[in-house]
Amino acid sequence: MRIILREEVPNLGKGGEVVSVKPGYGRNFLIPQGLAVLATERNVRQVEHHKKIIAARNAKLQKDAQSVADKIASLSVRIERQTGEGGKLYGSISTRDVEEAVRTLGVTIDRKKLVIGSPIKNTGEYTVELKLGQGVVGKIKLTVAEAKSAS
Repeated sequence: MRIILREEVPNLGKGGEVVSVKPGYGRNFLIPQGLAVLATERNVRQVEHHKKIIAARNAKLQKDAQSVADKIASLSVRIERQTGEGGKLYGSISTRDVEEAVRTLGVTIDRKKLVIGSPIKNTGEYTVELKLGQGVVGKIKLTVAEAKSAS
Protein backbone atom coordinates (compact mmCIF):
# COMPACT_ATOMS: atom_id res chain seq x y z
CA MET A 1 0.00 0.00 0.00
CA ARG A 2 1.42 3.38 -0.99
CA ILE A 3 0.69 6.30 1.31
CA ILE A 4 1.80 9.90 1.75
CA LEU A 5 2.94 10.84 5.25
CA ARG A 6 1.40 14.04 6.62
CA GLU A 7 3.99 14.37 9.38
CA GLU A 8 7.11 12.59 10.58
CA VAL A 9 6.59 9.00 11.70
CA PRO A 10 9.55 7.41 13.53
CA ASN A 11 11.22 4.57 11.60
CA LEU A 12 9.05 5.27 8.54
CA GLY A 13 9.70 8.69 7.06
CA LYS A 14 9.21 12.44 7.15
CA GLY A 15 6.15 14.48 6.28
CA GLY A 16 5.45 14.65 2.55
CA GLU A 17 7.24 11.42 1.64
CA VAL A 18 5.52 8.69 -0.35
CA VAL A 19 6.20 5.34 1.33
CA SER A 20 5.01 1.76 1.03
CA VAL A 21 3.56 0.09 4.12
CA LYS A 22 1.61 -3.06 4.85
CA PRO A 23 -2.10 -2.52 4.16
CA GLY A 24 -3.20 -3.16 7.75
CA TYR A 25 -0.73 -0.64 9.20
CA GLY A 26 -1.83 2.06 6.78
CA ARG A 27 -5.58 1.34 6.90
CA ASN A 28 -5.88 0.69 10.66
CA PHE A 29 -3.32 3.07 12.17
CA LEU A 30 -1.72 5.70 9.96
CA ILE A 31 -4.80 6.93 8.07
CA PRO A 32 -7.23 6.99 11.07
CA GLN A 33 -4.63 8.81 13.19
CA GLY A 34 -4.31 11.47 10.49
CA LEU A 35 -0.63 10.66 9.98
CA ALA A 36 -1.04 9.65 6.32
CA VAL A 37 -3.32 9.72 3.26
CA LEU A 38 -3.59 7.35 0.31
CA ALA A 39 -1.10 8.09 -2.49
CA THR A 40 -3.59 8.89 -5.26
CA GLU A 41 -2.64 11.08 -8.20
CA ARG A 42 -4.59 14.02 -6.76
CA ASN A 43 -3.05 13.61 -3.31
CA VAL A 44 0.47 13.45 -4.75
CA ARG A 45 -0.10 16.83 -6.47
CA GLN A 46 -1.52 18.22 -3.25
CA VAL A 47 1.53 17.01 -1.32
CA GLU A 48 3.83 19.06 -3.54
CA HIS A 49 1.94 22.12 -2.34
CA HIS A 50 2.00 20.94 1.26
CA LYS A 51 5.77 20.32 1.10
CA LYS A 52 6.28 24.06 0.70
CA ILE A 53 4.05 24.73 3.70
CA ILE A 54 5.82 22.03 5.74
CA ALA A 55 9.24 23.45 4.81
CA ALA A 56 8.16 26.91 5.97
CA ARG A 57 6.78 25.50 9.24
CA ASN A 58 9.96 23.49 9.85
CA ALA A 59 12.09 26.58 9.21
CA LYS A 60 10.04 28.51 11.79
CA LEU A 61 10.28 25.65 14.30
CA GLN A 62 14.04 25.47 13.80
CA LYS A 63 14.37 29.24 14.28
CA ASP A 64 12.32 29.04 17.50
CA ALA A 65 14.36 26.08 18.75
CA GLN A 66 17.59 27.93 17.99
CA SER A 67 16.42 31.00 19.92
CA VAL A 68 15.66 28.80 22.95
CA ALA A 69 19.08 27.14 22.59
CA ASP A 70 20.78 30.55 22.50
CA LYS A 71 18.83 31.69 25.58
CA ILE A 72 19.78 28.50 27.46
CA ALA A 73 23.45 28.74 26.45
CA SER A 74 23.70 32.05 28.30
CA LEU A 75 22.35 30.55 31.53
CA SER A 76 24.45 29.20 34.35
CA VAL A 77 22.40 26.87 36.53
CA ARG A 78 23.43 26.14 40.11
CA ILE A 79 21.97 23.35 42.23
CA GLU A 80 22.94 22.94 45.87
CA ARG A 81 22.58 19.61 47.66
CA GLN A 82 23.70 18.01 50.89
CA THR A 83 26.87 16.00 50.42
CA GLY A 84 28.84 13.35 52.21
CA GLU A 85 32.59 12.92 52.27
CA GLY A 86 34.45 13.56 49.03
CA GLY A 87 31.67 15.70 47.55
CA LYS A 88 29.34 12.76 46.97
CA LEU A 89 25.65 13.63 46.89
CA TYR A 90 22.98 11.90 48.91
CA GLY A 91 21.04 10.68 45.88
CA SER A 92 21.56 12.15 42.43
CA ILE A 93 20.51 15.10 40.28
CA SER A 94 17.60 14.21 37.98
CA THR A 95 16.07 15.90 34.96
CA ARG A 96 13.31 17.18 37.25
CA ASP A 97 15.90 18.99 39.42
CA VAL A 98 17.46 20.59 36.33
CA GLU A 99 14.04 21.62 34.98
CA GLU A 100 13.09 23.28 38.28
CA ALA A 101 16.43 25.10 38.51
CA VAL A 102 16.06 26.43 34.95
CA ARG A 103 12.46 27.46 35.65
CA THR A 104 13.62 29.59 38.60
CA LEU A 105 15.78 31.48 36.09
CA GLY A 106 12.69 32.29 34.02
CA VAL A 107 12.97 29.76 31.19
CA THR A 108 10.44 26.96 30.76
CA ILE A 109 11.73 23.69 29.30
CA ASP A 110 10.40 20.15 28.95
CA ARG A 111 12.33 17.72 31.14
CA LYS A 112 11.58 14.88 28.72
CA LYS A 113 13.92 16.60 26.27
CA LEU A 114 16.81 16.81 28.76
CA VAL A 115 19.66 14.34 28.31
CA ILE A 116 21.94 13.64 31.26
CA GLY A 117 24.74 11.34 30.10
CA SER A 118 25.41 9.53 33.35
CA PRO A 119 23.84 10.06 36.77
CA ILE A 120 25.13 13.17 38.53
CA LYS A 121 26.22 11.98 41.97
CA ASN A 122 29.12 14.32 42.75
CA THR A 123 29.64 18.05 43.07
CA GLY A 124 31.23 19.78 40.11
CA GLU A 125 30.58 21.27 36.67
CA TYR A 126 28.41 19.40 34.17
CA THR A 127 26.89 19.97 30.75
CA VAL A 128 23.30 18.82 30.21
CA GLU A 129 21.89 18.63 26.69
CA LEU A 130 18.39 19.76 25.77
CA LYS A 131 17.11 18.25 22.51
CA LEU A 132 14.85 20.93 21.09
CA GLY A 133 13.94 19.18 17.85
CA GLN A 134 14.74 20.11 14.24
CA GLY A 135 18.33 19.00 14.89
CA VAL A 136 18.90 21.76 17.47
CA VAL A 137 20.56 20.79 20.74
CA GLY A 138 20.92 23.30 23.58
CA LYS A 139 23.58 22.93 26.23
CA ILE A 140 22.97 23.89 29.85
CA LYS A 141 25.95 24.64 32.11
CA LEU A 142 25.17 23.02 35.44
CA THR A 143 27.10 23.54 38.65
CA VAL A 144 26.37 21.14 41.51
CA ALA A 145 27.58 22.54 44.82
CA GLU A 146 27.52 21.57 48.45
CA ALA A 147 24.67 23.22 50.36
CA LYS A 148 25.78 25.57 53.06
CA SER A 149 24.60 24.22 56.39
CA ALA A 150 23.01 26.68 58.79
CA SER A 151 25.30 26.36 61.81
